Amino acid sequence: MKLLLVNPNTSPAMTAGIAQAARDVSGGGTQIVAVNPSFGPLSIEGQYDEAFAAAGVAEQVRLAGADLATAPDAVVIACFGDPGLDAAREATSAPVLGIAEAAFHAAAMLATGFSVVTTMTRTCIIAEHLVHKYGFERRCRGIHGTDIPVLALESAGPEMLAQIEAAAREALARDRSGAIVLGCAGMAALTRELQQRLGVPVIDGVAAAVKFAEALGALGLRTSKLGDYATPLPKRYTGWAQPLGW
Repeated sequence: MKLLLVNPNTSPAMTAGIAQAARDVSGGGTQIVAVNPSFGPLSIEGQYDEAFAAAGVAEQVRLAGADLATAPDAVVIACFGDPGLDAAREATSAPVLGIAEAAFHAAAMLATGFSVVTTMTRTCIIAEHLVHKYGFERRCRGIHGTDIPVLALESAGPEMLAQIEAAAREALARDRSGAIVLGCAGMAALTRELQQRLGVPVIDGVAAAVKFAEALGALGLRTSKLGDYATPLPKRYTGWAQPLGW
């Protein structure tokens, strides 16, 4: 299958790192095509950033599906805010998975309760909104920010790993959780080491979303076009978005 991996920020280094994390867990028959928007923030650390990132996700999914012969079989949105998820599901019939939604589902299969450890504390409210949107408020027992800038994860060293580990240990104890969800795609490379150190399931949403996407593809399932995920209505777009209309 062809899997479109969209990094909603515009950092080429982070796109490459996320792509490698996806390839590390993908099956032999899966082709990972990693892209990022042509515009928008280098990192997503607030509501303002996310608004542009959502439009960038819609842009990339629209462009990827313009030619049916090369359209992806599934799409993964590799940002923990799942920006543009609903718009992307309108724009394609391929399954579209956000890494937060995928991680929550995976964690709920492995523990009765889980905690999220993320980057900037100011983004915890975004994760909290998603917990409620996806119906996991009874399973998610806490969301914890480390105030590590997103782009700093591109060169994460022992000190940063130790900082995330400390936050995860505190979360497990305070929340009485049985699993940790990593709240940033840039943390994907740290998953295995953290799981070994903590002794509990540590879920990276990128890996979870890739494997769920492969499963949905193998089952022959597509995004429903009946109702609110129907293809966008034809209309003219103006300005820089002119090529993205239907």
